[in-house]
Amino acid sequence: MPDNSTATTGKTPVDFWFDPLCPWAWMTSRWMLEVEKVRDVEVRWHVMSLSVLNEDRLDELPEEYRELLEKGWGPVRVVVAAQQKHGDDVVGPLYTALGTRFHNQGEGATREAVLAALQDVGLPAELADFADSDVYDAELRASHKEGIDKVGQDVGTPVIAVPGADGEQIAFFGPVVTPAPKGEEAAKLWDGTLLVASIPGFYEIKRTRTQEPIFD
Repeated sequence: MPDNSTATTGKTPVDFWFDPLCPWAWMTSRWMLEVEKVRDVEVRWHVMSLSVLNEDRLDELPEEYRELLEKGWGPVRVVVAAQQKHGDDVVGPLYTALGTRFHNQGEGATREAVLAALQDVGLPAELADFADSDVYDAELRASHKEGIDKVGQDVGTPVIAVPGADGEQIAFFGPVVTPAPKGEEAAKLWDGTLLVASIPGFYEIKRTRTQEPIFD
């Protein structure tokens, strides 16, 4: 479970909730990996699910998005199964492998892409079978709930939780950014995130997206 302890590494903990299907979460996750290079932080990866988030409002959604959400159960179930069977440390690398194939390489969330991603990180191919199994759905829902309980219901993915002024975690949807900032730009966005998290009562800055995700 996420906590504020830095006793083991001395680094600032950042908890990050993602759905492998979401290209915007992918952008933000690549930014966080850049932040790890330029600031003394450690990302802890957790799953959330757009399929779970929207399951009670499917009738309100366009058919195309409903179909996407139906497909969305598979990848997140595979990640949770990998975590349950092989530990927390596999979540980040598997997410990177899945996202690279889904988004950067344009393979989409197919079984073939999932199998290839598992192979990329040395995990057994049979984990792909959990895409169609609800055996770990309780754990999936618990991880999802943990992130949503921190940030609130009217959001999507990604969700990040960072230390606020008193050390208590403050969670945000986002930041939503494209392309993923690198180097000093990544550092500046991180510093700004910590800054707004330190302001009691700060909730939101937003503008209309005018670009699609830029994968690089």
